[in-house]
Amino acid sequence: MKILAITSCPNGIAHTYMAAENLEKAAKEMGVQLKVETQGSIGVENEFSKKDIEEADGIIIAADKTVNKDRFHGKKLLVAGVQDGIRKPEQLIKKVMSGDVPVHHSSSAETADKSEKKENPIYRHLMNGVSYMVPFIVVGGLLIAVALTLGGEKTPGGLAIPDDSFWKSIEAIGGASFTFMVPILAGFIAYSIADRPGLAPGVVGGYIAANGSFYNSEAGAGFIGGIIAGFLAGYVALYTKKIKVPKALQPIMPIIIIPVLASLIVGLAFVFLIGAPVAGVFTVLTDWLAGMQGTSSILLALILGAMISFDMGGPVNKVAFLFGSAMIGEGNYEIMGPIAAAICIPPIGLGLATFIGKKKFQAAERETGKASFTMGLFGITEGAIPFAAQDPLRVIPSIMVGSMTGSVIAMLGHVGDRVAHGGPIVAVLGAVDNVLMFFVAVIVGSLVTAVVVNMLKKDVHEEGALAGAGSAEESIENQDTQPEAVEEEVDRTVTEVSEINKLTDITNLDLINIDLEGTSRDDVIDEMIQLLNQTGSITSAAAFKEAILNREKESTTGIGMNIAIPHGKSDAVTKPSVVFGIKRDGVDWNSLDGSDAKLIFMIAVPKESEGNEHLKILQLLSRQLMDGEYREKLLKVNTKEEAYHLLEEIK
Repeated sequence: MKILAITSCPNGIAHTYMAAENLEKAAKEMGVQLKVETQGSIGVENEFSKKDIEEADGIIIAADKTVNKDRFHGKKLLVAGVQDGIRKPEQLIKKVMSGDVPVHHSSSAETADKSEKKENPIYRHLMNGVSYMVPFIVVGGLLIAVALTLGGEKTPGGLAIPDDSFWKSIEAIGGASFTFMVPILAGFIAYSIADRPGLAPGVVGGYIAANGSFYNSEAGAGFIGGIIAGFLAGYVALYTKKIKVPKALQPIMPIIIIPVLASLIVGLAFVFLIGAPVAGVFTVLTDWLAGMQGTSSILLALILGAMISFDMGGPVNKVAFLFGSAMIGEGNYEIMGPIAAAICIPPIGLGLATFIGKKKFQAAERETGKASFTMGLFGITEGAIPFAAQDPLRVIPSIMVGSMTGSVIAMLGHVGDRVAHGGPIVAVLGAVDNVLMFFVAVIVGSLVTAVVVNMLKKDVHEEGALAGAGSAEESIENQDTQPEAVEEEVDRTVTEVSEINKLTDITNLDLINIDLEGTSRDDVIDEMIQLLNQTGSITSAAAFKEAILNREKESTTGIGMNIAIPHGKSDAVTKPSVVFGIKRDGVDWNSLDGSDAKLIFMIAVPKESEGNEHLKILQLLSRQLMDGEYREKLLKVNTKEEAYHLLEEIK
């Protein structure tokens, strides 16, 4: 099967490529031929050819902004958010493979089939406008910042550039870029709603919204007016397209009639009805923000810091980001300053946490920490996502506390940012006012995140390498004694396996049951613990089951694909051991993909064992069990010997 996928996020920086990577990885593991086209900030990469589309069995679009679907006419098309591409790539691919996906027809693209979109369309349209607006703010902010830094002179009113200076021209170019901010925002909101016929009315409406002279106001309606103009133009154009006209007029509808009519409606609505009231509200809002002092400014900083870090590039983050960007256009840079600090604290803080708390993170997480730290330097909040995805209850509160701390420090330190971006990179480029306090805010906020997350997380040898499964209720009452000889040999058996290179180093024929009889998850757990009891691998079945159940209360060890890997660390374990069992008709394990568990690996590890050699087995299991053919071979074994021979391949 051949599948095509498109990934795209509003800013086109991190989510776009994370989704592409996860989709490619999942497809490779599932044996599916997949080609991914990314529509990021630098444009379209790996673009599909006409032949690619003709040969494709299905299309996946994992995007949070509008993607043109006209070229996929007649193809099965699945539309999802970019987060689904990151977190649920296997599910998206499986859905396309199942054939339970609607066929796309270009004629209906204009009305946007609601069945394809689970996310809020208002958010999608807004983010489409934001994604096109951001480059204009960045260009304008950086050029003005460079001009002021290199050509500015101190005056009683602050830095100013002499009128006859070369840098005055650079400042003017930056200012010109800013003037496009609101029209572009409005234009591409309308484009997202009504496609090309909505673009011109949106831009015209946005320009009128930003210029109060049209409706006798000293101030324009700002970004709020631009958003209103964009949605108004988009929906006017969309509904105008539905008007039935003679065939002779149909060719000129999208290029003349719709743009002209929609532009007139939006323009006149702003001139006579909308412009002045919205401008008044926006003026009051801007003045209030500009005049915030003391407690009120601290409260604002706390709110902005929390929003930026809460979903690391998601909708809540984007609302705060858009707010700060709009304030730049109004000349209020001290709103974007705290946001710029908060943006980089989650990835930098988590990277720092892996450096100073190595016992809290696995080797793979420590490598991720290096990448996260680097992404933070460039203001990419999404660098924190891998950590939050694995341990949200500890990580998200930690990064929120850090970002809120940094945001408050930046606000009190009067940190300004003239560019709609964050991280040390903007300070290096000269776009930040009060650079010293900016770095103080980032450093302190990152340290707070690192300290808090390390306080909340347990050492990895206590956590294990995989999540646990759901809770179980039964206990083993009569199996908590072992011969004294076993207890005397505990010290020897704990060190018996000094190095683990393959699964069969810690399992044997006596720890294999290819015909499990239990009818529930709890029965199967008891059945497998009994094998550990019989082989002397544990001194107390009850104590070890308590460790298993405590671990299982956290989340499911049913990792999907008919696999479950319950595990526990306990003083009752005499040596690292693995029990392998097959439940041929499956048992409900609350698996992530809803499948019953048929291949079950129970891992027992001494609680106080030195080193983490056993973690190698967890890694080896995870990789080997992704092979569908290998899983099928395990399910078909008829003897313990056959199973053991296959388990020898896990190394």
